[in-house]
Amino acid sequence: MLTDNKDLKTNNFIKQINRFTWLLVAIFFLIESDLSAQQSRGKGKPRDLTTSEGSKFKSQDFFPEFSWNTVPMYYMFGTSERLLTPEEVIFIADKTDFISIEKSHGVDELGAAELGTKHEVASFKKINPEIKVLFYFNSAWAWPFTSYNKNFTPEKINDHPELKKFLLVNPETGELHERTHYIRQTYAFDVLNPEFREWWVETVAKGVQESGSDGAFIDQMHGFYQLREDKKEEVHKAQGELLTALKKKLGPDKILLGNNTTDDIARYAYPATDANMFEHYNAELLSKEKLLKDWDNMLRLAKDGKMSIFRIGVEQDFAKEYLSKLDGTLSKDEKTVLLAKQRIEYHLACFLIGAQPYSYFQYGWGWNLSDGSLYDYPELHKPLGAPKGAYKRTHPNVWEFTREFEHASVWVDTEKGHAKIDWEK
Repeated sequence: MLTDNKDLKTNNFIKQINRFTWLLVAIFFLIESDLSAQQSRGKGKPRDLTTSEGSKFKSQDFFPEFSWNTVPMYYMFGTSERLLTPEEVIFIADKTDFISIEKSHGVDELGAAELGTKHEVASFKKINPEIKVLFYFNSAWAWPFTSYNKNFTPEKINDHPELKKFLLVNPETGELHERTHYIRQTYAFDVLNPEFREWWVETVAKGVQESGSDGAFIDQMHGFYQLREDKKEEVHKAQGELLTALKKKLGPDKILLGNNTTDDIARYAYPATDANMFEHYNAELLSKEKLLKDWDNMLRLAKDGKMSIFRIGVEQDFAKEYLSKLDGTLSKDEKTVLLAKQRIEYHLACFLIGAQPYSYFQYGWGWNLSDGSLYDYPELHKPLGAPKGAYKRTHPNVWEFTREFEHASVWVDTEKGHAKIDWEK
């Protein structure tokens, strides 16, 4: 059916009114969310923070604001398909001052991931100029999502010998070491190549500058030592040189966050970093022994004046039998959301037992925007307050731990996977 011009003009006018109304609503919520977020996180309060051992935490001016008012949260997410909506920016900015944008964000819409990061940095800074947003880069895999890495693909790499020499040859196959992930094929960087290290440092610094980011999140510290055990120590030292050079290049006012830098393989990289992520990406990393080690390392980081991210991948939870009991008509994503809600108390308790000043909690089941960043949990908004001391183990041979906060009492059994947080009424 054809529509006459009068109807078209009327419809267009209505659409314009709706857009204008939405703009006013968005501005209102931007202001309101910024004020409420600042109040709930204790914005502007003096940084008088102590570790669980009683020593003073030495914060840096370029760190995000930190408060024990509620659970300190860190968010890291991305989607290659699109940019964030205004509502999504508001939702996330209301919950954290500390964000990283994932490796492929916005590439389909803008053509390069650094442009996706740049767009989101601007969006978040409009709401909260003090928010810290980091640019993602990998030190092991040449993900071709940024304009800087776009030629590290099977279709283009042979046309760029100046880049191909940066890549690692698999000693077993004699071919470039490769990986297919995110429906993209990519290659491995050779950290032992000094020319690569120089290029990489310049590239990451360029990404931070051009995106307007407050620093960088660097993923994967191993340098593929597994493929050359005879050069294992040399690889670890080269990884340290890589991160040390990057920190120097970024300058003293930028954050350098490394993934799993407390692991022995990253011992030479650790001194250069300002923060560490504990990425619990498999069930073994959620074991009772590993969690105990994490708590010790969270204290170590705090004593060294570094931040820590306690990232939980709830899809690796050893209580997966919960999923099998759910309605079979539910999708995998629907089941995972229910699992995340069911297990939030346990994983949050595991974080709180070891949390130190500038320890942050991240919760989800992947790195895509839809893998947890857009879901909310009541526990994360409840008054917490500073810890009253270190955690206590109920008995040397028992895996039960307790800790007291100003407004919450925490108990966890990491052997059985149970926990209870009693929030002050």
